[in-house]
Amino acid sequence: MGAAGLTLRPHPSEPAAASTSTAPASPFEQARRAGVQALLDRWAVAVRSGDEAALAALFDQGAMPEFLPAELRRMHNLAGVPLSDWGYEIGNAPETPVPSDLAEQLQATDVWAPQVHLRYAIAEADQGPTRKPVSLVVARRGDEWKLVSDRPLAEYDRQTWRGPWDFGPIVTRSVETGGGTSVVLGHPGQQGLIDALVDELATAVPAVTDVWGPDWARRAVVIVTADRDEFTEQVGTGHSGSDIAAVSVSDAVTPGASTVTGQRIVFSPTAGDRLTEVNRRAVLRHELTHVATRAGTTDGSPMWMLEGFADHVGHRGDGEGVRAVAPTVSAAVAAHGPPARLPSDADFTAGGERAVAAYESAWTVTTFIADRFGEDRLRDLYRTLATGPADATVVDERIRAVLGVPTRELIAQWGSWLSDQLH
Repeated sequence: MGAAGLTLRPHPSEPAAASTSTAPASPFEQARRAGVQALLDRWAVAVRSGDEAALAALFDQGAMPEFLPAELRRMHNLAGVPLSDWGYEIGNAPETPVPSDLAEQLQATDVWAPQVHLRYAIAEADQGPTRKPVSLVVARRGDEWKLVSDRPLAEYDRQTWRGPWDFGPIVTRSVETGGGTSVVLGHPGQQGLIDALVDELATAVPAVTDVWGPDWARRAVVIVTADRDEFTEQVGTGHSGSDIAAVSVSDAVTPGASTVTGQRIVFSPTAGDRLTEVNRRAVLRHELTHVATRAGTTDGSPMWMLEGFADHVGHRGDGEGVRAVAPTVSAAVAAHGPPARLPSDADFTAGGERAVAAYESAWTVTTFIADRFGEDRLRDLYRTLATGPADATVVDERIRAVLGVPTRELIAQWGSWLSDQLH
């Protein structure tokens, strides 16, 4: 379809969880960690309380000049965001050397670049806190630690994640969606799309539940981005936002876990102008389906099932036929006959018309399965196929087990159904 997407892996620089270590720390290291953690705790309290003086007092005399002004802007932009958690914690990754020129410039008693995570959660909407990387440098003068920099240290692969509040004032709206409170975050310039998404969420969550069942959070955090930089920061570099309306992201999922953290539906800065009311509804329901199914979806599962199922839920009941939802596939069937294979994972990442055809084909085959075999069988097939990478033989065995037909027969029936829909 090209209108929506799924990112199963976390942002490349994002920790899946705070790392652990069994190596004993020396008294010096213990004192160092305790002193810096106390600084981080005061930092979090100052930001959440909106105390400008307390925040400013945490910065070293040699701090990077843009650091404090940026933190003050962040603090004010966060004021309207409903947070249930906001804190900073030190990880246990190997120590990163401090750039020698910075250490010499500071002339401090000690300078340290610890691995730090920002830990935060949106109140009522998040199932648990997510953690994001902070490339922090701190300095000690006497017994007191202060903040110096959160600039990326690219040579050591240290990055600082930026949230929506780092890209301008925040507009926040909440809505009850059955499992709790869903929250939409954006900026004043996206007010129209924010309002439309809030209105859609009230019906979109029950629509997803009607197909998938109630065994999911039934709430979501939706972010409307203001520009390409913000979009890329939220979803990673795999999507530019120029050819996609929205993407679902999450933290890495522990197999068998019922809770998924860091789930976000992120709309691109052009989504408001590109989407019609019908498309917006379909995209939101598509992405909510990824949120609902994430705990039961393993990386590497067949994309035609993951994306096709989400698109089936997205377009379910919208009254749009195959020609309207899948114009590229419709034209190909008219010119060359029905498809001879299921779309491959490579088709979805190829870009251009090939990727568009892959999304459309995936929607048509899953919608055909729901029509011919029933939505219960479609849901069962999703759960069976979404268990990770599998070769064609295993996929065929799983299709036979759920639908009672081999893959080649499924493709033949799908092709006949497609031709019927177009005549």
